[in-house]
Amino acid sequence: MERILVRGVNWIGDAVMTVPAVRALRKAYPEAEISMLLKPSVAPLFEKDPRIDEVILYEERYRGIGKLWLSYLLRKKKFSKAILFQNAFDAALVAFLAGIPERIGYDRDGRGILLTKKIPCDRDDRRIHHIRYYLNLLEGAGMQVEYSDPCIYLSLDERLAARKRLVHLRRPILGVNPGATFGSAKRWFPDRFAEIANWFIEDSGGSVVIFGGTNEVETAEEISKVIGIQREGRAALNLAGATSLRELLALVSECDVFVTNDSGPMHVAYAVGTPLVAIFGSTDPALTGPAGEGNVVLNAGLSCSPCFERTCGHEDMRCMYAISSEDVYHGIGDLTPHRKAVFFDRDGTLCKDTGYLRTWEDFAVLPEVGDLLALKRKGFVLIGVSNQSGIARGIIDEHFVRQVNDVFIERYGFDEFYYCPHHPDEHCSCRKPEPGMVLRARSKYGIDLKKSFVIGDKESDLLLAKAVGAKGILVTTGETRQSEDAAFIASNLKEAVDFIVREG
Repeated sequence: MERILVRGVNWIGDAVMTVPAVRALRKAYPEAEISMLLKPSVAPLFEKDPRIDEVILYEERYRGIGKLWLSYLLRKKKFSKAILFQNAFDAALVAFLAGIPERIGYDRDGRGILLTKKIPCDRDDRRIHHIRYYLNLLEGAGMQVEYSDPCIYLSLDERLAARKRLVHLRRPILGVNPGATFGSAKRWFPDRFAEIANWFIEDSGGSVVIFGGTNEVETAEEISKVIGIQREGRAALNLAGATSLRELLALVSECDVFVTNDSGPMHVAYAVGTPLVAIFGSTDPALTGPAGEGNVVLNAGLSCSPCFERTCGHEDMRCMYAISSEDVYHGIGDLTPHRKAVFFDRDGTLCKDTGYLRTWEDFAVLPEVGDLLALKRKGFVLIGVSNQSGIARGIIDEHFVRQVNDVFIERYGFDEFYYCPHHPDEHCSCRKPEPGMVLRARSKYGIDLKKSFVIGDKESDLLLAKAVGAKGILVTTGETRQSEDAAFIASNLKEAVDFIVREG
């Protein structure tokens, strides 16, 4: 069995942007054992990633002469290949000293002599988005890669713990991240963050949660004091310096919208599927901007920007002053969810479950589907979310899947129908009970998941509902008859619709 060592990068944002490359690597080597060598500060990002077999911590004791001891430990693991996402000379040196036969990395920082497969790197390579930069490394090494947006995996327990921590806050919840570790040139102004936070509380009736690291506590407290004037405790919560990285991931995922500078938490937000407004000054969103759809990027586009400096060379922060509170608040308003939805499984819920639906002869819509129009009259968005691993298995034609889904859009009032075409072994973020399809729908349609419902005939549908905070309804038209995760159990779709009309 092939054993692959991946040398990860050292900053949260950069680490998030390597996630699609990790997925591509696993797809290229499905049977390999993949280990990641990471600093403790970023290692938690990959803690729950099912595509990683082992995380090895690059601890402080491995600095300097300690590299020899680390190399010895790695040599004992008998890695056959090293993929060096980190650009530093140090990364190549450790792999060389560990005796790893194949060492793949960009030919830069004077380390080409230590690599067995040197991937050319010129100035143009540094002008592309960093997600693509890491994917191009694998492509240059001869692997087939597909672009995908980063996704950080959270366990259900982590999601529920975060939800419990925020349970006393009124929704919608705006997450605010006023910090950025690179330098002051990346930071919008605390008084403006406070201003938009107060507007949000007043206009939405919701709440604000302030995030930040231990070195950003003072800034967070400054904002918190302004928000806290004549506010109830239910309106604001300051968590700066009070969360681990895993807790941060889960708490940001529970926010309805997020506003942030270009920073690690910005990358966290889009990787957990939270709609965000990102403020850019000294840096370039074309290189490190948020991935995915439905996010708002604000950049004044001045001639001096991007300068990539830690502090403003003009000493006036003109690129940040040019972004007004009104600009940011308008973006928040566009992203704050306000619609309710019902998400439906397909086979066994909307139509007869034949195992793998492959022909029109086997397609039979359940008789109560016509009752779904009552939900449209109540203002619900209707969204289909279906696992279709038969596509990856070569059992089902993808075009046929789309045609079947279109029946529900054209005849029964569905607004959208998503499906996951991947094999379960890919551990994608869209296969239920992972919430990828639901999060895409939230971004596109502005859906308030906490006021929404998921209807399905399988446990995975109910776990999906639990993951996103929606109410799960089990219909016993499939094989499952009982579930502790169901808010309601219905014998058919009509009973499910009646429940939603009463509750929603």
